[in-house]
Amino acid sequence: MEILRKSSSLWALPILVLCFFINNGVFVDASHKVYMHLQSTTSHVDASKVHRTGYHFQPPKNWINDPNGPMYYNGVYHLFYQYNPKGAIWGNIVWAHSVSKDLINWIPLEPAIYPSKVFDKYGTWSGSATILPGNKPVILYTGIVDANKTQVQNYAIPANMSDPYLRKWIKPDNNPLIVADKNINKIQFRDPTTAWMGRDGYWRILVGSVRNHRGKVIMYKSNKNFMKWTKAKHPLHSAQGTGNWECPDFFPVSLKNKNGLDTSYNGKDAKHVLKVSFDVTRFDHYTVGTYDTKKDKYFPDNTSIDGWKGLRLDYGNYYASKTFFDSGKNRRILLGWANESDTVDNDVKKGWAGVHPIPRKIWLDPSGKQLVQWPVQELETLRKKKVQLYNKKLNKGEKVEIKGITVAQADVEVIFSFASLDKAEPFDSSWGDLYAQDVCAIKGSTVQGGLGPFGLLTLASKNLEEYTPVFFRVFKAHDKYKVLMCSDASRSSLKNETTMYKPSFAGYVDVDLADKKLSLRSLIDNSIVESFGAEGKTCITSRVYPTLAIFDKAHLFAFNNGAETITIETLNAWSMANAKLH
Repeated sequence: MEILRKSSSLWALPILVLCFFINNGVFVDASHKVYMHLQSTTSHVDASKVHRTGYHFQPPKNWINDPNGPMYYNGVYHLFYQYNPKGAIWGNIVWAHSVSKDLINWIPLEPAIYPSKVFDKYGTWSGSATILPGNKPVILYTGIVDANKTQVQNYAIPANMSDPYLRKWIKPDNNPLIVADKNINKIQFRDPTTAWMGRDGYWRILVGSVRNHRGKVIMYKSNKNFMKWTKAKHPLHSAQGTGNWECPDFFPVSLKNKNGLDTSYNGKDAKHVLKVSFDVTRFDHYTVGTYDTKKDKYFPDNTSIDGWKGLRLDYGNYYASKTFFDSGKNRRILLGWANESDTVDNDVKKGWAGVHPIPRKIWLDPSGKQLVQWPVQELETLRKKKVQLYNKKLNKGEKVEIKGITVAQADVEVIFSFASLDKAEPFDSSWGDLYAQDVCAIKGSTVQGGLGPFGLLTLASKNLEEYTPVFFRVFKAHDKYKVLMCSDASRSSLKNETTMYKPSFAGYVDVDLADKKLSLRSLIDNSIVESFGAEGKTCITSRVYPTLAIFDKAHLFAFNNGAETITIETLNAWSMANAKLH
């Protein structure tokens, strides 16, 4: 993928769209009081360490972005990722390579792919891995061939199949495999998917592109040799007005259970998911639908909005994701990238930029309408000291502090309950055209309500000069209830509000409130808060940079700011050990 740069044309877009341009230096103001009399705790701490994560994946230094071609091969997980070996800003991109036995602790290796030949001299961008018959892995990736950023699709293969870590990769001279024809935008033509085998014996892949503001995934087909690719007569799918599609992903999901399916599976007991990263909004959107193998066309279900207001994998700072089928544990795993929300100058000072959220198992919700996501079970091996809270009532304006663990680096699971839905506020009809995050900005955690806001105050300073609230608010919309989930960074830091991006990220949660309960899990790790609402139906990732609430100065509270009394039925919280990144 390509990282956007600031352009004056962006200002022609609506404000709610402008706020998405994290990488452009285009920032939406976050209204909060700045306490100038308070001295920042961070001023006495090594800049490279103060906001560095403990159990999320990131290399020791420099810039990272997209996870590329993740795969499970012969008992080893392989993570390839876009990496700048020369600094903490985007550029000089290579395919860095790490391996793991558990998706949490990683061993770094030498870069697998880097610019070296005429077909990738100007860049080695994102792609995917496929396991061919005979247990032979192959990587497809986008090569940049000139200063105009003309893009082609190349392949690479392991140099030594007996090496359990597949350290070295070869780029054969018969590259590129795919070159754009005259009808394709050659500088918006990238990120080939994992290949799948059709019933006709032909391999298929997708490449993201755009034409006249119509985002699309172009299909290519090859016979079994995987070397001769021909463009299909039409794209697998496209949507007008969505802009360029990056990092596409296309995979089946089971209608029967939570197990994953091989990418080539296409039985009657499955649906398909098409996920694309919208270059304009900088969010990962997806639809659930049907893959017509005879027409080689994908049709989203009528419950999936096909555009900017459709479903997102994550409603926060989460982009350029990629899934793979884990045949060892029969599951599909999702990997993504969380960019920095700090300034470029600060990124350079600390010497690193970008982290990868915790890998997630994904499956289709029983409703068939959306995906469900949950941190991989292996993460729980890092849980250490545990504290618990049971049946604690929170009246309007009350909060309770969670003590006894390292709350700056923690895993928190909580179930909230309430006796009645009667106090849910009416959903303002004027909000119908707004994004959830715009409603969250209007109805933040400090705005008292009926049923909510209630949730957690993460990475909070003692006196709440800084905090990142993750919370729910329930509205009554006609004869239905609408649950808003927010992760609001607007009060996360005392740093000058014009120098960093502090959005009120939010999404709606499609959940049945018959049992009058809502669950929340938050993974807190110094500068990242990953939250999972209603057992993974809605996920939000925030990047935050507190100045007071760091290390042992951080606090964690559960709170209620609504008229309806909230009960914490159960709360389990763990200190989290550091992952091993040798």
